[in-house]
Amino acid sequence: MTSTDGAVDVRAAEPPSGRPSSGWPLLASELTVLFRRRRTWAMMLALAAVPVLMAIAVRASSAVPPGRGPAFLDRITQNGLFVGVTAMLVCVPLFLPLTVGVVAGDTIAGEAGLGTLRYLLVAPAGRVRLLLVKYAGAAAFCIVAPLVVALAGAGIGAALFPVGPVTLLSGDVITPEEAVVRLVLVAAYLTVSLLGLSAVGLFLSTLTDVPVGAMAATIVASVVSQVLGELPQLEWLHPWLFSHYWFGFADLLRQPIAWDSFGNNALLQAGYIAVFGALAYGRFVTKDILS
Repeated sequence: MTSTDGAVDVRAAEPPSGRPSSGWPLLASELTVLFRRRRTWAMMLALAAVPVLMAIAVRASSAVPPGRGPAFLDRITQNGLFVGVTAMLVCVPLFLPLTVGVVAGDTIAGEAGLGTLRYLLVAPAGRVRLLLVKYAGAAAFCIVAPLVVALAGAGIGAALFPVGPVTLLSGDVITPEEAVVRLVLVAAYLTVSLLGLSAVGLFLSTLTDVPVGAMAATIVASVVSQVLGELPQLEWLHPWLFSHYWFGFADLLRQPIAWDSFGNNALLQAGYIAVFGALAYGRFVTKDILS
């Protein structure tokens, strides 16, 4: 069976059996379908274009005045590795949540819209196993998306600007090799940050058979969380918003590394995964599958 964006759903070729199969073949199939979709590649190319366009714009300009634009933008001309950090900072509020919202919102609703959800349950995959596999696929995209931005930024930065020792926010200087490790750590931080949003998207995807609706609702949830986080009148609510620690990765750019934000972020996202995972389970196991 071919999906609406041209990817071949390899699961349609798997004959149903009389007993539940291991979840690993189903997970491998899910990842294959996800990363063979033209839509997924288009989103990753769009993410990679952010640091490329940023680097070209800075290269074409005479200079970036200090304090203008995103943080670290004025440091790009001094060291190309800052392109990756700056690009991830730019992508956090909109581009990364948007792409993750598309993937997470499509998890269950996309199968229902294509008419393959009933087949997956007859295979038999089991509803709980299918939910876990779908979330694992969305989590895999959460790993890949920030890495695409970081690696594209480091690559274009090295091509257009000098690369050398990096001065951290604490004033310490580290080697380019150590700076690349910090860049990967920032990408890992953003991966953790997006896992809670993925759980919200998974739950919303169980509420409808229209994937576009679940995608839009997930993206709106991301925007609402960030807007609420900017309102001082709701300061009591801020620590409970899944977007509260999204910009806390600056602690990874100090010497020594301060892990407090990373740990608090991971704990918050784990709470969202638990709550919305349970809501998705409660909805999905009692849902009538008609497509």
